Amino acid sequence: MAIHKLTSINPAAVIGADVEIGPFTTIDANVEIGDGCKIGSNVTILSGARIGNGVTIFPGAVVSAIPQDLKFRGEETTAVIGDNTVLRECVTVNRGTAAKGTTIVGSNCLIMAYSHVAHDCKVGNNVIISNASQLAGEVEVDDFAIIGGGSLIHQFCHIGSYIMLQGGALVNKDIPPFIRAAREPISYTGINTIGLRRRGFSSEAVDVIKETYRILYFGGYPTVADVLEVIRQQVPATPERDAIIDFVAHSERGILRGYAGADN
Repeated sequence: MAIHKLTSINPAAVIGADVEIGPFTTIDANVEIGDGCKIGSNVTILSGARIGNGVTIFPGAVVSAIPQDLKFRGEETTAVIGDNTVLRECVTVNRGTAAKGTTIVGSNCLIMAYSHVAHDCKVGNNVIISNASQLAGEVEVDDFAIIGGGSLIHQFCHIGSYIMLQGGALVNKDIPPFIRAAREPISYTGINTIGLRRRGFSSEAVDVIKETYRILYFGGYPTVADVLEVIRQQVPATPERDAIIDFVAHSERGILRGYAGADN
């Protein structure tokens, strides 16, 4: 363990083995830090932080500050950072509220500089959030999503797995899995073909995803229930097809609109 002499660590904090902590970092009570973490200078880790193994935190980051939510009344909540995740410079991850009790950033994520993860968000594994992106309260981001820099995600939005979101996006609708999302207002612009193939999706799986979205966005069916029934009838059942159906059927904010120039 290599802890700089100018670091302030509350005696009640639990620090794992082989942890490096730089100068002028503050670690509060009720904090747990796993093995093999590297924590830079001027980092602030506050009560309720639960940091996994192999996490790297760059200078200026703040983990588990109280929520920026006027309904917060000091309840005991947590902010969880999964194994091998990287928080770059000045990232902020607020802890949860009574709504869900915890904010979660999964394992193997990269949260780039100046990004914010608000109270009660749930960020999955292998997610990339690019510089200066802002997630409002109770946003959910599924595994392998990539969020472009400077994006603003409205509270309660759900971002599906394996999506690619353009930089500077303003997101106020749910974004279903496997797609590219861009333009203003945020719209479907095709499936994330390159990203899917890089992640090992077969050509057959990509074709099923493409056909599912062709029907969903360009079939002209009057209601969500109608189009989902047509998809069930016309597209072979696969995990990818079923994931899209489940996402759309349970979307509370409604999914993003289609774009006439999208790949279809």
